[in-house]
Amino acid sequence: MEGEAESDSRGRTMRYLSGLSLLKQGAEARVYRGRFLGKAAVVKERFPKAYRHRALDNKLTHRRTVQEVRSILRCRKAGISAPVVYFVDYVSNCIYLEDIEQSTTVRDYILSIQQHENVDGLYSLAKKIGEVLAQMHDEDVIHGDLTTSNMLLRSPFEDLSLVMIDFGLSFISALPEDKGVDLYVLEKAFLSTHPNTEEIFKALLKSYSSSSKKSGPVVKKLDEVRMRGRKRSMLG
Repeated sequence: MEGEAESDSRGRTMRYLSGLSLLKQGAEARVYRGRFLGKAAVVKERFPKAYRHRALDNKLTHRRTVQEVRSILRCRKAGISAPVVYFVDYVSNCIYLEDIEQSTTVRDYILSIQQHENVDGLYSLAKKIGEVLAQMHDEDVIHGDLTTSNMLLRSPFEDLSLVMIDFGLSFISALPEDKGVDLYVLEKAFLSTHPNTEEIFKALLKSYSSSSKKSGPVVKKLDEVRMRGRKRSMLG
């Protein structure tokens, strides 16, 4: 009976998702846009991986879904802006989230500013990002995939109302090493996506350092991670 109920639940979910618009598909999940209980929503579906043993795949996928939801809720409880979680289906590993309408990614916002060659305004944005990341790390939330594509700005963009999204690789950790790696991932992504923004990223780190209660050991670990990264590059 339990197997039949699970199968029926999966079937209903698949029928519902088939009526939504597919936004993107990655190696781990598909993201859809549509309506849920009358509200604009995005649905993140962690689909089964055929190359893994079924029991192991179910366990790993369930764990990642739990971690993602836990990180979002922890951020929201701390006052960090992240999408509202409407519903979680642990049978099909789908997370139903608020769709941040009339928003833009920080990536697109920075590119737009750079096109107009008015980069002075980006220092205020860098300060805001540093403050939000400091708050997130002080709550021991490790994002795991910090890029400017995983941050949104609500309209009007000039208000710099930042929303953190895509916690699919997130986890909870108090270790400075994990927080340092988180910042290193952002630094690599930031400078490769937005050339000639080294000074802006320095402003981001300065804001992070002054805003976080635990920044000292984290920045020290960031320097160590950078050194390891340079050594790997030299060795090829």
